[in-house]
Amino acid sequence: MSDNHNTVKTRSEIVFITDAQDCNPNGNPLGENRPRIDPVTRQAAVTDVRLKRYLRDQLVSDEHGVFVKKTDEGTSGGRAKLALDVLGDIETKEDLEKVDDIEAEFLANATDVRYFGATLSFNKNPDNDLHKVIKEKFNSGNYTGPVQFSPARSLNAVELNEETNTLTSVISTNDEKKVGGFNLDDHRIKYGIFPFHGLVDEHGAKDTGLTHTDVERLDTLCWRALKNQTISRSKVGQEPRLYVRVEYNQPGYHIGDLQNGLKLDRELASDRNESMSDDAIRNVTDICLDVTGLVDRIANAADRIETVHIVGSDYLSVSYDGEQVGVASDVSRLIEESGVAVHNIEVYDEFESSLPSE
Repeated sequence: MSDNHNTVKTRSEIVFITDAQDCNPNGNPLGENRPRIDPVTRQAAVTDVRLKRYLRDQLVSDEHGVFVKKTDEGTSGGRAKLALDVLGDIETKEDLEKVDDIEAEFLANATDVRYFGATLSFNKNPDNDLHKVIKEKFNSGNYTGPVQFSPARSLNAVELNEETNTLTSVISTNDEKKVGGFNLDDHRIKYGIFPFHGLVDEHGAKDTGLTHTDVERLDTLCWRALKNQTISRSKVGQEPRLYVRVEYNQPGYHIGDLQNGLKLDRELASDRNESMSDDAIRNVTDICLDVTGLVDRIANAADRIETVHIVGSDYLSVSYDGEQVGVASDVSRLIEESGVAVHNIEVYDEFESSLPSE
């Protein structure tokens, strides 16, 4: 069951910086799966749905219970079947009757619902007897997710990779294993860096039973999801670069729009003293991230902040107040020097404590 006394009581605000090199970070299915690009600004976009899919897939890999997941083709039963999968060893109506509080049991096992919420609109007239009982026992049809992310727009105008946008794939057919070929549209961006903004809301936490343990899991989950769930052919080339979770000590308060305190430093590029135009950016070593706005806004709210939880890459150069001050892993030092308590996240030392207990 969910540890109710451990339910989140204050907010956290998240900034999560990822980048993408020579890949398609988020194709648009209504546009031939091409990268989502603003035609005016040429900024690429990655939706919150795409990020949540990575996070859910990592939860599955870590063997947490997940409600919204990929299902095998032909699977019937819809949401009732998915709810039964989350509940575990339920095979008969008698098994269901033994569950005292099915909604509490469901939330205790559906980790993704505690984070992102869900809609449980079951079929009106289920054929399956178990599915009928599930429908009857759930009083609530909707859970509002306390963890939400905004879509991310790239800080730079992106270039499409014209060199590889049309490829030919050779495959064997079913007809006596003859070899055939067909052309593939292979649209990718050359490079983009994306600032996601997230919020953990204490009011929504009451609805789903989100705990402090769940929120602490995000600190390693986001980083590992970008590392582990972007390994398909069109998605490989994405990396996490900076994760900052500002944990507040005052209910009902957060700074807001922290991602807008970040921009590319147009005068400084990694290991160079020259400007780097967007058209020439090809990888993370070509850019420098100006974190002045982010650090200053956190410093100005120091008395309302409990701790800043942070992890950064050693490859992304950062600047503060017009000077290059190191790499993303050094941002924690800048925040700490402003008088705010900092927790440096050790992703691969800490994530194991967030795995399901035996």
